[in-house]
Amino acid sequence: QVQLVESGGGLVQPGGSLRLSCAANGIIFSINTMGWYRQAPGNRRELVAIIDNNDFTHYLASVKGRFTISRNNAKNTVVYLQMNSLKPEDTAVYYCKLAQNRVDEYWGQGTQVTVSS
Repeated sequence: QVQLVESGGGLVQPGGSLRLSCAANGIIFSINTMGWYRQAPGNRRELVAIIDNNDFTHYLASVKGRFTISRNNAKNTVVYLQMNSLKPEDTAVYYCKLAQNRVDEYWGQGTQVTVSS
């Protein structure tokens, strides 16, 4: 079993920065993909950024150049999302996800990010 624990959300003014962290505990295989998704009220959950064990990354178009995903490759179990130049439209609950073994998916409990003046 795998558990994901997120931290780092909060309230920030437009233009500010936040760093989200997600730590995975349990049986983690070396080949996996970790990522961040978000869901705003009334909207579908959407992919924000993902990174695989080869450090391949992919971003939602609206966050490119502002957000950076990275991971602790020494253990391959911690993923970060550095969010800069935050906008009100980035407000959402952010979820961490780990995918491995092609079919196994695990989600964190979510952390609220609110961008408001």
